[in-house]
Amino acid sequence: MSTLLRIDSSPRSNSISRELTDVFVAEYAANNPGTKVIIRDLVATPPPFVTEEWISNSFAPADQQDLKVLALSNELTDEFLAADIIVIGMPMYNFGVPANVKAWIDQIVRAGRTFGFGENGIVGLAGGRKIVSLISRNGAFKEGEPAGPWNHQEVYLSHLAGLLGITETYAVAVQSRSQYDRLPEFKQEAFAEIKALVERLSGSAIAAVA
Repeated sequence: MSTLLRIDSSPRSNSISRELTDVFVAEYAANNPGTKVIIRDLVATPPPFVTEEWISNSFAPADQQDLKVLALSNELTDEFLAADIIVIGMPMYNFGVPANVKAWIDQIVRAGRTFGFGENGIVGLAGGRKIVSLISRNGAFKEGEPAGPWNHQEVYLSHLAGLLGITETYAVAVQSRSQYDRLPEFKQEAFAEIKALVERLSGSAIAAVA
């Protein structure tokens, strides 16, 4: 049985990124009966920014940590580590991830839990998982497109995943939202990409079990 962690971050009531996560979760559950879905809404429960107290406790030996300070961080990290697939729905803000996604990331990048230190530097401890980014953005930000070099969202998440030992990252985006007359077309294209990606990931999961 797979476990899927769904992250939503858009504050909009008509959020396209939330539509994308709806479609992904529904498609994945249909292809993988019995899937457990963990939902984390970063607007309903915004992660706090790290503080000096958080940093000192996060890097302290386990028996010296103040668990009250790290309570939410531990909860978020537990959710992350319990999942086989992490699906992050988000808009693009100023060429990067929203602040609440960055705050969530800072809470789950934990020494001794999601990364460690080896003879040659940092060692990822969260390998074997997959990260899927479902994005809404205004502009042509795909590789090879005019604004491609300004896309600091997918590149950042790929580098972050590598830090944690995760080698499989995927992204599906609805672009050019300002062309409202074509928005239904753009969304349908993204839905089709999601369906194909889910079939690919489901095939990998079946092969791993077999």
